[in-house]
Amino acid sequence: MDLSNENIIHKKDKGFEYLQFRKLNQYSNLISHAYSLGININFRTSRINGILPEEEFLKTINNYKKLCKCLNLDYENIVKTEQRHTDNVKIVNLKKDSFEDNLEIAKETDALITNKKDIILSTTNADCILMIVFDPIKKVIANIHSGWRGTIKRISVKTIEKMKETYGCNPRDIICCICPSIRKCHFEVDEDVYKMFYNEFKDLEEIENIIEKNLNKGKWNIDTVLINKIILRDAGLLEKNIVDSKLCSVCNKEYIHSFRVEKEGYGLETALISLI
Repeated sequence: MDLSNENIIHKKDKGFEYLQFRKLNQYSNLISHAYSLGININFRTSRINGILPEEEFLKTINNYKKLCKCLNLDYENIVKTEQRHTDNVKIVNLKKDSFEDNLEIAKETDALITNKKDIILSTTNADCILMIVFDPIKKVIANIHSGWRGTIKRISVKTIEKMKETYGCNPRDIICCICPSIRKCHFEVDEDVYKMFYNEFKDLEEIENIIEKNLNKGKWNIDTVLINKIILRDAGLLEKNIVDSKLCSVCNKEYIHSFRVEKEGYGLETALISLI
């Protein structure tokens, strides 16, 4: 099966499969990027605290190595978000000497920004939204992990604001690519979560398209991707520069890890972006 569409290309290279965004490939002389398919980047628990078993850690390192080889990148330059569903955004100016040391850089962080070449920003997901971001004018990149909690906290907009404050980025120049994630068709929540979303986003004109009640189940389906598109647009991004993969992780569970499908033993995909 080929997952390519008008926004993404499904690539197969060196035994690995991954997605790239067509719009970002226009800048292949400036950046390298990918969203993995079917591999497992297992950082559900913290290696730093000694919880992740050595065997699982080595498998993760090997998967990172193979994917980075496809992109002509050095995995030792990866800096990865710890991902605690915060709205913490961090500027990365320096990397440390090894992959394991780099894990310390992004503790308690869900979004990373840099303007330094060769630093690889990494996030992981299994239904949550990942967004890879590029300003081709200021040559700044970002990588955002926005689960439903991060979406309520508007971490995507806070990342754009930090790019403006730190590097003088103009939102009209910024490209934001939305990786595969759970979509409205499968993101079903109970009343407590529905109320959190409604209270935060009730003033959006598109609220009726964002939240839909399932009368048969007494639950609500929420379009977190649409929310991020709207709040990024309201933050100044051009609609043509908000590029959606249009892929649901649950609908494409044969290729993409999904917590809602796999449950306790779920795997994780990764999104990478680096200035070269």
